[in-house]
Amino acid sequence: MSYTATETATHTLPSFHVPKQCKAGVVVNEGPDFRVEVQDVPVPTPGPEDVLIKLNATGLCMSDIHFMMNDWALPPMSQFGTRCAGHEGAGVIVQVGERVKHLKVGQRAGFKPIVDVCHTCDACRGGKETYCQGVIFTGLMADGSYKEYVVSPERYTSLIPDGVSDYVAGPIMCSASTAYSSIKESGLRPGQWAVFPGGGGGVGIQGVQLAVAMGLRVAIVDTGAERKALGEKYGAEHFVDFKETKDTAAEVVRLTNGGAHAVFVTAVQSYPAALGYLGGRIGGQVMCIGLPPAGRFNLDVNPSALVFKNQSVKGTLVAGLGDVDETLDFARRGLLKLEPTVVGLSQFNESVQKLRNGQVAGRIVVDFNRP
Repeated sequence: MSYTATETATHTLPSFHVPKQCKAGVVVNEGPDFRVEVQDVPVPTPGPEDVLIKLNATGLCMSDIHFMMNDWALPPMSQFGTRCAGHEGAGVIVQVGERVKHLKVGQRAGFKPIVDVCHTCDACRGGKETYCQGVIFTGLMADGSYKEYVVSPERYTSLIPDGVSDYVAGPIMCSASTAYSSIKESGLRPGQWAVFPGGGGGVGIQGVQLAVAMGLRVAIVDTGAERKALGEKYGAEHFVDFKETKDTAAEVVRLTNGGAHAVFVTAVQSYPAALGYLGGRIGGQVMCIGLPPAGRFNLDVNPSALVFKNQSVKGTLVAGLGDVDETLDFARRGLLKLEPTVVGLSQFNESVQKLRNGQVAGRIVVDFNRP
């Protein structure tokens, strides 16, 4: 049993009509030649401890592309019965299960890269729940945010604060909060240099804004006038165009007066060059964020260089509940802005293919309410 409205002694919560069918971007021909086809699919039914979220928007993320292409060393989506990728959803709760205690119909909510975790293992209890071995990855092991209605467990649902639009909140569920978690994990202090290879892309440009808001100095390595303008608009001090610069590492080291304090790699093609951006910086770090296709774009690490310079390479996954909330608060305070390209359902596949081909500056968001 689930409820669409709850009467109390003082007020009545809003009620929503929930249809039996909804729109979804379904992956067709999973693999290298995939496409996304808009289809009508059944609206899922929430369990007793779940909520049903009507998504208004979903961001498009490169992880979606990898799931649909099946070029990571993971089982394919089809093995789990998953038809819809996506993990950057934003919308409103329209139904709650009978044992839901705290969330209410009408509250705004997001759908994240992880549907749920076990909540009992050492990782979960130690504040590292995204590394839980029982994790359920959204858009791989369960239908993701390319679907207008999604089911989310109450215990792992993130609420969206007033003042943050769905177009901004959706990408925060993954790209922005993932960058934020990596910046936090690096331990950089205000005034230190953060270098973003791929900083003009969807994850990178939000990482740039967050780094600036946290007092860091930012340099971007990317290409193109559009990405350069975007980076400068959001506070980057330097933009190194890798197509116009003969030795990007030397230029980054020069601009940062000795090398980056941390390099945040969102563009996976940049991994082989990433250590070079550290220069001679004692304690410099390469923070691995982007996930390359299996067997490609590996780092060639010289342990002696790490030892003598106290440098390190570290990976961070997506954000947990707390970091998602903190990232949303940056947006609420006006410190994280996003002006995504917003498209309707008719442009779903076209937009996904543009992302796949590296033709997107910033983020694309699909609005389920637009044809």
